Amino acid sequence: MKRKIVLYMIIGGICICAADRVLAQDPLYTQYFSTPIYYNPANTGSSPGLRARFDYRDQWPNLPVNYKSYYFSADLGDRNLPGAGGIGLMVNSDNEGVGFIHDLELALDIAVRVPITEFMVAQVGVKASLMQKTINWNDFVVTDQLNEKYGNIYQTALIHPDANKKTFPDFAAGGILKTSNESGSFTGNFGFAVDHLFQPDESFLQTSSSPLPRKWIVNVDGVFQIGESGSTSSLSSAGFSDALKLNPGVMFISQGRFNTLEVGLNAMKFNVYLGGWYKTTMTGAVSNVFALLAGYNYKFAEGMSVRFMYSYDIPISGAMMGTGGAHEISIALEFNNIQLFGRSNTSSSYGGKKGYDHLECPEFY
Repeated sequence: MKRKIVLYMIIGGICICAADRVLAQDPLYTQYFSTPIYYNPANTGSSPGLRARFDYRDQWPNLPVNYKSYYFSADLGDRNLPGAGGIGLMVNSDNEGVGFIHDLELALDIAVRVPITEFMVAQVGVKASLMQKTINWNDFVVTDQLNEKYGNIYQTALIHPDANKKTFPDFAAGGILKTSNESGSFTGNFGFAVDHLFQPDESFLQTSSSPLPRKWIVNVDGVFQIGESGSTSSLSSAGFSDALKLNPGVMFISQGRFNTLEVGLNAMKFNVYLGGWYKTTMTGAVSNVFALLAGYNYKFAEGMSVRFMYSYDIPISGAMMGTGGAHEISIALEFNNIQLFGRSNTSSSYGGKKGYDHLECPEFY
């Protein structure tokens, strides 16, 4: 019990500091492949069609804190758009500071597609966001409220600041490079992005400033297809003759004084996903987590599917032992054949080369 009390006091101290100065990273999703636009706007419209993604994360469920994150995005890849890229929107909601501080981000994403060779294509994207932070000063407990025997029993003499909301614009930019081999059995992706480009001030108080540190993201992943997918049997339409797909990946994030690394592997066969991922904070109070993932992809029509994924973060060492890890659930709706700007002319854009077809196939996720 004493250890838990000390832990809560430490978290509360971090929370108070966060009201004036950012001391931690933005919320991080274990299923970064389910929240691609959140990490890199260049992923907007990376494959043709419409995709809507939902993600919910509950972090440290064993502690009396409200660390929950909610994500939604919808993006359209239409090669008849100017620049042959994509457009999208994103909403991200997050609680920080033991739940006393609430963040809301509304964003518009635009990406441009740049063909390089028949087996290589690049996309460059930008994100413009409106960020809002709100704080409930009444939820804070200060020292004059505490009794050494009975705890929080007194009324505080502290006069809370009037400012309880901060709204400001924010911007991000990124790029991805996508390549495949001639047979289409391998597709590789390399991405680089920077968020909070102009380091906006997120302080609630006019007497101080708190620049939001830039966030640098690098990720590399690949999709390896082993075996051939059937195309004529009734099982094929249900997805039960799909080839085995392996998706190893690495993501590195640096923000302020904090660095995190995530590396792992997903596999899909018979429309079932299984995966394992290792995560480490690398700096500060180092903590290590192993995440297990499972999911299912249901194809309800030609070019249309819905995917469910669940992952659980298991702390294996460091300061987060005993917190309960984190639960994460994602849902993705995919409509590969939807276009809003006329009939596709993608083949003519690339001279009808088959390498282009492989690059336009929907990603593993």
